[in-house]
Amino acid sequence: MPVEQRVVSRQKIGGGGGGSAPAPAPAAEPVAERKSRRGLLVVVAVVVVLLIGGAAAYFLLLKGDGAAAEPAPEPTPELGAVVKVEPISINLADGRYLRLGLGLQLTADAGEEIDASRALDLAIALYSGRPIAEVSDPATRDQLKAQLAEQLSEAYEGEVVDVYLTNYVTQ
Repeated sequence: MPVEQRVVSRQKIGGGGGGSAPAPAPAAEPVAERKSRRGLLVVVAVVVVLLIGGAAAYFLLLKGDGAAAEPAPEPTPELGAVVKVEPISINLADGRYLRLGLGLQLTADAGEEIDASRALDLAIALYSGRPIAEVSDPATRDQLKAQLAEQLSEAYEGEVVDVYLTNYVTQ
C-alpha cells in the first residue's frame, strides 16, 4: 500500500487525476493567442508599409508634378545702391519719441541718388502718434516696416524695393 499512496500523491501534485491529458489543453490556448497576435502584427505592419509608400509616392511623384505646374516666380530686380536717410525724431503718443533712420534699397535702374523727402514724409505719417508699446513690439515693428516698404515702392514707382531700419530708438 505505501506504493499506491505515492502514485496518488503524484497525481494530486500534477494537477489532479488523469496524469498528462489535461496539460496540453492550457498549452493550446497560448498558441492560438500567439497566432492571432502574429496576424494582427502582420496587418499593422502592412498598413504602416502602405502608408509610408503612399507618402513617398506623393512627395516624389505627385508633388514634383504640382511644382512644375506652378507659374515661375517673378524675377527680382537687380539691386542697386542703398541710400541712407539721416535719422529723424518722430512724435509718438504720450510725449514719447522715436528716433528713426532709414536705408532705402534701390534697383539697379534707379541710379544712386533719389530725393529722400518722400520717404521721410511717409515714415512720419506711418509712425506718428502711435503708443510706445506698439512701436517697441517686434512683431508690430516688422508689420510697420513692411507697410513702409510697400508705400515707398508705390511712391518711388518701383525704384525702392526694400527699406532697412538703420536707427530705431524710443524715448
